[in-house]
Amino acid sequence: MAGEKGRGRFFVIAIPYIWLLLLFLVPFFIVMKISLSQDVIASPPYTPLLDLSKGWSGFLDFVSQLSFSNYFYVLDGDNEFLGAYGSSLVIASISTILLLLVGYPIAYGMARASRSIQPTLLMLIILPFWTSFLIRVYAWIGILSPEGLLNQALQAVGLIDEPLQILNTDLAVYIGIVYSYLPFMVLPLYSALEKLDGTLLEAAQDLGCTPLKAFWLITFPLSLPGVAAGALLCFIPAVGEFVIPDLLGGSDTMMIGKSLWTEFTVNRSWTSSSAVAVLLLLVLVVPIVIYQNIQARQLEAGK
Repeated sequence: MAGEKGRGRFFVIAIPYIWLLLLFLVPFFIVMKISLSQDVIASPPYTPLLDLSKGWSGFLDFVSQLSFSNYFYVLDGDNEFLGAYGSSLVIASISTILLLLVGYPIAYGMARASRSIQPTLLMLIILPFWTSFLIRVYAWIGILSPEGLLNQALQAVGLIDEPLQILNTDLAVYIGIVYSYLPFMVLPLYSALEKLDGTLLEAAQDLGCTPLKAFWLITFPLSLPGVAAGALLCFIPAVGEFVIPDLLGGSDTMMIGKSLWTEFTVNRSWTSSSAVAVLLLLVLVVPIVIYQNIQARQLEAGK
């Protein structure tokens, strides 16, 4: 019986590691292998330097010919990639702040709403996911274009005389990202705020705190785990986003996901695009490690 429990525990613990191995580490090493290869005019358009079929000698040949030229090409200041990395980080950071400003009041209102209508409010947040992401982004083209619904509405109420140029600008990209990733911000915040002990706020008000001061001293600090989780869930995919900047952004909107897509499909340089992807992942590891450290400290403090 003890042996069966041990095997069952080992199987349960092994599942996430197997998942991580198959869906993250194996694809990552394949991409890294391509990033260390050489471009050729063939199908596929690269020559792998690492040939595992030759065994140990193949590995020694790979080490002797190892070259990081594709990474140096990506990091060369004369190319667009460094600018695209910087632009992606800026756009993702501003979008995350906007998402927090929009999502926090929504999550707070949901957490303070009556228990009977909370499931309905949650359904309204999740409902857009039932429609294709691509269709929802395309819908914004009809809203933001010069002859779109937004400009027609602003002209109808007399706020503007001529249509505004919103589509094909960074503003359209921010609108698209905030709309698309809002549930990723609202749901972790709602989870953190919904668990908040209401007696703490009552005690603070009994001690003379105004509602605004009680919110700032009690509610917001206790919701920080939800803020951190929501910010990471929005920031990480926003950095690599390419559909929204490609459809809503203009030619001046540079994001690394768009550059990677162009390098892969238009220039057909699998090696350079793989190097871009590996470097992008390394950039995203930093906030993930910071978040893990914050969580570990919170768990340690809760003991």
